[in-house]
Amino acid sequence: MNRTKKTKQKTTKAVSGKKFVSKYGYFTPDGREYVITRPDTPRPWVNVISNGDYGMIETQTGSGFSWRDNSNLSRITRWDQDLIRDNWGKYIYLRDRDTGKFWSGTWKPCMPKYDFFEVRHGQGYTVTTTKLNGIRFEKTVFVDVEDPVEVWKVVLTNETSRKRRISLFSYFDWCLGNAADTHREFHKTFIETWIDKTNGCIHGIKRAPLVPGFISTGMTEKPLQGFHAATPKPVAYDGDKEAFLGRYGEQNAPAAVVEGKCRNSEGKWGDAAASLQVNVDLGPKETSTVVFTLGSEKSREAAVRLIKKYKDPGAADHELNKVKALWDSFVHATEVVTPDESLNFMTNTWLKYQAISSRLWAKCAYYQSSGGYGFRDQLQDCQIFFATRPELAKKQILMHAEQQFPDGTVYHWWHHGTNIGAITNCSDDLLWLDFITLNYLDETADEAILDTRVNFLPDPKDPEKKVTSGPLYDHLLRAIDKVLTRFSPRGLPLIGECDWNDGLSHVGIKWKGESIWLGHFLYGILTRIAPIMKKRGDRTKAKEYLRRAESLKEALNMFGWDGEWYLGATRDDGRPLGSRLCETGKIFLNCQTWAVITGVADKERANTAMRSAAKWLYKKYGPLLLTPGYNKTDPTIGYITRYAPSVRENGGLYTHAGTWAVQAEAMMRNGDKAYDVYKSFNPILRGLEPDLYYSEPYVTPGNVDGPDSPNNGRGGWTWYTGSGAWYAVVVMNWLLGIRPTPQGLLVDPVIPGRWPGFRMKRLFRGTTYMIEVKNEGSGQGVKELRVDGKKIPGTTIPDLRDGAVHCVEVRIG
Repeated sequence: MNRTKKTKQKTTKAVSGKKFVSKYGYFTPDGREYVITRPDTPRPWVNVISNGDYGMIETQTGSGFSWRDNSNLSRITRWDQDLIRDNWGKYIYLRDRDTGKFWSGTWKPCMPKYDFFEVRHGQGYTVTTTKLNGIRFEKTVFVDVEDPVEVWKVVLTNETSRKRRISLFSYFDWCLGNAADTHREFHKTFIETWIDKTNGCIHGIKRAPLVPGFISTGMTEKPLQGFHAATPKPVAYDGDKEAFLGRYGEQNAPAAVVEGKCRNSEGKWGDAAASLQVNVDLGPKETSTVVFTLGSEKSREAAVRLIKKYKDPGAADHELNKVKALWDSFVHATEVVTPDESLNFMTNTWLKYQAISSRLWAKCAYYQSSGGYGFRDQLQDCQIFFATRPELAKKQILMHAEQQFPDGTVYHWWHHGTNIGAITNCSDDLLWLDFITLNYLDETADEAILDTRVNFLPDPKDPEKKVTSGPLYDHLLRAIDKVLTRFSPRGLPLIGECDWNDGLSHVGIKWKGESIWLGHFLYGILTRIAPIMKKRGDRTKAKEYLRRAESLKEALNMFGWDGEWYLGATRDDGRPLGSRLCETGKIFLNCQTWAVITGVADKERANTAMRSAAKWLYKKYGPLLLTPGYNKTDPTIGYITRYAPSVRENGGLYTHAGTWAVQAEAMMRNGDKAYDVYKSFNPILRGLEPDLYYSEPYVTPGNVDGPDSPNNGRGGWTWYTGSGAWYAVVVMNWLLGIRPTPQGLLVDPVIPGRWPGFRMKRLFRGTTYMIEVKNEGSGQGVKELRVDGKKIPGTTIPDLRDGAVHCVEVRIG
C-alpha cells in the first residue's frame, strides 16, 4: 500500500481554459480530455478502451463491461444494454468501518449526492474523482498496451483531521462466454470460481462449450478464464452473487457491504460473481493507493504473471504512461491547426481514437456490441491509419481479402477464429476491397501489396479446392467481375438484398431490382483500377473495364436521372425509389453525392443534383439520408420501413453518409457550403445543446433524428459508426485539400473564404511535411507552392520519401 502525506488538495477542475463548456462538462484546452462534471448526462457518455485484444467500456456512472478478443462470444463480465438505467458494471464500494456508512466510488450503483464529481475521458483511460464523507476517491482505469488486463488504480485521500478506517469492496458478475447468456440458470452451471489468497486473487472459469446447438439457448461462444486481483491483498473474497448481495439483495446495498465483510464464497454451485475486500487505514490528510486488476489468460500461471506485474503500485503509472505514449503517436503523426478549434479537436484526436479504439480494435461500443468484423465496415475504418500507421491499414486490407470466396463474393460479417460468417446477397460489400485498396495505393504507392498471396475461403461448390489462394490483385478483379455479372437488361447493377444501405433489404431479393448508387460506386472503381491494370500489362481487361464503365455511365444518366436528381433504386417489379413520383423516400442523398464523387454526373447535372440535395436534404442538424421518411412497413423495400420516420436510415442524418456530402460539396468547389454542412453535425458544436443532442460531444453518432421525429436533432448509436474515420479523411483530403496521389501530396484546399489559412503536419510515405497554407482571397486555387523554400511548379508536393521533415508554404486565393 502506497501512502503519502498531503496537504489539503484542490480540485483539478481548471478555473479558466475550459473549451466548449456545457452544463455537463467541457474539453481541456488541448482537447485531449473531455471532463464530465455531473453524472446525470442525457445518455451514458462512455469511453471505449481497447488494445486490440482486450477491451472495456466505462461510462460516466461507472458502469460498463469487459471482454477479451470478442465482445459477444468472449464477454468477461455480464452487462445489459439499458440506456435509461445504465446499471450493469464493475463497481467499487467504500465503507467506513467505524460508522458503517457506505457509498459507491462511482455514481452507480448507489447514486450518492457527492460533494464533488468529475469524470475525465482520455485516449486509453478514464479518471473518476468523487468526494463524500471526507474521503476523496480517484479511480483511473486503463487497458495494458500489450497484455489482456485492465487496471483500476484507486487513490483514497482522507481529507479530514481524524483517522479513517475504510473498506473497499469491488463487485461484478462473471460471464466468461457468450454475452447473450440470458438463460443464466443454465449457463451458471458451467462456471466455477476459486480464491487464490497467495496472489490476492479470485479466479473464474467457464468450462468448454460442449453443448449442442439444439440444447437450451445453444449459443456459440469462446469460453474464458478470468482473474480479479488487488494490491494490497484482500482481507476477504466472494465468488458467489447471492453471498455478496444477499437474498433478494440489490446492488445499491449489498449484504456484504452493509455488514462489512465478504464471506469467502467460491465453487461450482453458485451464481458466479467476484468481489474483493481491501481494508485501508488513513491518517489525517493521508493518501493510500490500491490497484485492482481484471483480466483473462489461458492458464492460471499466465494470470499470476500479470498479477505480479502490477504488484508494485508504481507499475500502474508506468504502464499508463505507455498507453498515453501509444495514443500520442497516433495523435501527433498528422495534425491540423485551423481557425475552427472544434474541427481541430475532432480531427487530431477524437476521430482517430474513435475509429481505432472502438471500431478497429474493440469492435464494440455501448450502442452496439458487435465483436465481429464487417467486411465493408472495418475496411473503410482503416483509412484512419493512412496518415498515421499505414502498415496497420495494409494488415487490415489483407485480413479482409481472406474473407472472399473464389467467385468474388465475401462474408458480410464474420467472427474471426470461428467458422461464423454471414453469406448474403448484399451487392456492394465485395467492391469495398477494391475501393480501399485503391485509396491505400494512393497513400503509400505500395504496389507490392497487389502481389501478396491471400487465401480464399473454401468454396462449397469446389470440393476439389482448385482455387485456394491468389495475389491480392486477383482478389480485386474477382470482386469486380462478380458484380459485372449482376446487371439488368438496362445496363445497371442489381441491388440484391441491399447496397450500402442495409435497410433496403427487400428491394431486389429476386435479383431484378437495380441500384443507382452501386452504379456510381462501380463506375469510380472501374475508372481508377484500369490504369493500374495497364501498368501491370493487363491491357485487354483494362480496356474492357473502361468500356463497361462508359456503358454504365450512359445507363446511369439515361435511366437513373429523374429530372432534378438521381433515382435511388428500382424494385424487383421496376417501381422506382428516390423519385419525385414517390410520396415517401423521394430523394436519396448518396445517389447525388456519389454522382459527383465518382464523376458520373457532368457539371450541369452535378450542380442540379447537389442543389436538389441542398433543397430537400440539408437540414439544421445535418443532411438527411433520404426524405420524407417511410411511414408504413413495405415488404418490397425492406426493414428501413420498420423504423419510425426520421430515425436512422429512414430519413434521419446517417452520419456516415453525411460525411460524403461534405466531400461532394468540396469537389463542387463550394468551400463555404462544404464547411457549413460539416459544422451542422459536428459533435462538439452539437454538444453545446446537450439536452437536445443527448450524445457524447467528443465522438460521432451513427445517426441523428430528422424533422419528422419529435426528437429532431437527437443523436444516438455513438462510437460504433463508420463516420468516425470518414469525418477525419474528408476534412484532411477534401476540405483542407491535402490528399495523396501516386505522384505525391496534391494541394487543393477548398476552405471558407473567411479563413486566413491553416497549418497541417502530414506524415506521408515515411516523411513529414509541415504545411502552411495562407489564404489571400477565395479559399481555393493554388497561387504558389514552395518546398523547403524552393518554388515548385504545379500543385503537387513531390514524393521525397527521405524520412526527413520538410517545410511547405502554400499561397491560395
